[in-house]
Amino acid sequence: MAITASLVKELRERTGSGMMECKKALVETDGDIEAAAELMRKSGAAKADKKASRIAADGAIKVCVSDDAKTAVILEINSETDFVAKDDNFQAFAETVLATIMQHKPASVEELSALALASGGTVEEARQALIARVGENILVRRFQIVESDASIASYLHGSRIGVLVDSTADEDMARDIAMHVAAVNPQFVDLDSVPADYVAKEKAILIAQAESSGKPAEIIEKMIEGRLNKFLAEVTLLGQPFVKDQDQTVASLLSNAKASISTFIRYEVGEGIDKKVEDFAAEVASQLNG
Repeated sequence: MAITASLVKELRERTGSGMMECKKALVETDGDIEAAAELMRKSGAAKADKKASRIAADGAIKVCVSDDAKTAVILEINSETDFVAKDDNFQAFAETVLATIMQHKPASVEELSALALASGGTVEEARQALIARVGENILVRRFQIVESDASIASYLHGSRIGVLVDSTADEDMARDIAMHVAAVNPQFVDLDSVPADYVAKEKAILIAQAESSGKPAEIIEKMIEGRLNKFLAEVTLLGQPFVKDQDQTVASLLSNAKASISTFIRYEVGEGIDKKVEDFAAEVASQLNG
């Protein structure tokens, strides 16, 4: 069967793959566009498998808040490089995944991967197709859905840091607090939300440091108490000086407004991922010598 330009164009529009790749698939399947599309899906899966072990520590954070501000989603999707993270295909995939989470509210990444997209295929199939298109490992790493009885505010710092804040504060204040969370990175909302083992671990470190000072026991006890309180203020949102007004804490800001915060979520691209340090000179030398 003759492989016409219109047939190649149709397959390209359906799969988003390159013209030569589409033509090759059509030649292999004797012009059967359905078989060609299936072949390309399998090829995409194979490419995805080969790239699965490659570290994807770049990417983007996406957030979406419902019109009534009662439901929100925060999502991290990873790529290997910032270049691909800015690619239109990557961004379109990320937005599609975000909308899918908001619509179906899956309980896990595994459940999300199996969901069908309006454009056809599943999230996982779309991920594999994107890998084949951009030539990098793509990972839907994590997401969280927040549902509130109050109101959810969001803040995105470029595409690298995203924050959701569930609060009774007004819109402007809630957004300012979300910006504070993005900038200062508190670990907990308040003292009550700090796990006991977290406090115990820090206290043990402070005790070891204080005992090495050789000071009397009663002085050491006061030193430990003061340093522990300072540490807890630094890691709790309510204990931190407000980033836009260092003369008051976030707790004071909220108290003056008769508002409260129940929770916040902060995602930063690649946090917690062990990134490979590239020595490009050594890599080039290795290739030349090989």
